[in-house]
Amino acid sequence: MYENLVNQQAGKLLLNDIKHNRLPGAILFAGPEASGKLTAALETARILSCHEKPQGKWICECPSCLQHKSLVCSNLMLMGPRDCSLEISAASKTFTEAAFINAKYIDAARYLFLRSVRKLTMRFNGILWEGDSNLNKIGNLIDEINEKLEQLDFPRALPESTELKKICEEIIKSCMKLEDDFLYDSIPISQIRNMEAWAHIKSEEGRKTVIIENADRMQTSVRNALLKILEEPPEDVVFILLTTKRNAIMQTILSRVRTYNFTDRTIEQQGEVIQRVFHNDNFSGSLNDYLLTYLPVSPSEIKAQARIFYNSVANRQICNIEEIVKKCDKFYPRIELRLFLTNLAYFMRPMLSSQAGSEAAAGALQLLRNCSDNITLYNQSPASALEILLRDMFALNNSFGGVFCAAM
Repeated sequence: MYENLVNQQAGKLLLNDIKHNRLPGAILFAGPEASGKLTAALETARILSCHEKPQGKWICECPSCLQHKSLVCSNLMLMGPRDCSLEISAASKTFTEAAFINAKYIDAARYLFLRSVRKLTMRFNGILWEGDSNLNKIGNLIDEINEKLEQLDFPRALPESTELKKICEEIIKSCMKLEDDFLYDSIPISQIRNMEAWAHIKSEEGRKTVIIENADRMQTSVRNALLKILEEPPEDVVFILLTTKRNAIMQTILSRVRTYNFTDRTIEQQGEVIQRVFHNDNFSGSLNDYLLTYLPVSPSEIKAQARIFYNSVANRQICNIEEIVKKCDKFYPRIELRLFLTNLAYFMRPMLSSQAGSEAAAGALQLLRNCSDNITLYNQSPASALEILLRDMFALNNSFGGVFCAAM
């Protein structure tokens, strides 16, 4: 159990609590990005639903464990925002290269790709999205993805390398559209209510598990709705909340969960994860940095375009927004937009040395959030949203007497 959770003490603590029947009905995994929280949550769900004794061996082939390994178990609900497209692209490369050379780890690479895709598609469970205006469009995309996945799933023989690569590329394209066009940045309250109804239906196949990723991003009304469920949890349902910001979780929710802390792994330890999971021995850097290499536009180029934008504000000069959007490939996938806005926030750090600078930075951060919402929630074009951001940051800079400093 937890053999695939590398260099995290939390796995041993979870294993001990499960063995001694001390695991509560609601738990929280807290720790930095890429520390294995989702891996641990999915493995916990598998172990708790295993039909064999002793429970949860990694090599177990009971029907429940096989379904969990492929992420097709009906007793598992996965919710919350996540950037999935880069992991899918990285898994695709590992899979297609393993198939090309007929590597001994081909089955592991096959599971890696299937699971990476389903980590996204599971968030679009029809039960969760019931009543959503986008349900039909989402359903069509999911059907396209699943139809192609069937050609790659066990126990089918894999197609030849060229066809395999083509299928993977088509799946990646559909997944990027699914994630960018329909995945909410914050869980809607309707999904919490739909999940609650599902959780109260008694399962004949053992325990249910609800995994909520990035639980700190929930709006107040959603947090309150979740709190009501945690106060009177359904029998035989385990809730696993994941967060990178434990302090952002509502205190009343914290009081109803047991926290398992995940630590930031060293670069060497993250290198071990990259080698074990993606079979890449040559990359030197963090796991996040590795995944960012699969962006269509390099992180350095995105940072350079953010610097041009920011310096135009600091120098009170108009910049070419259309050119910035073009250089960033229209911010597709949407993670490029987050990197762009994160770099803008980073360039504000020198402003914080004065009271006026701190107030200006606080106002600018709100403008960045508004820009993100305009694009991701209100479907405004990136060019239009950045034009508004530039105008508003000009006004903010002027109102504080030109407090913005040019980025070096």
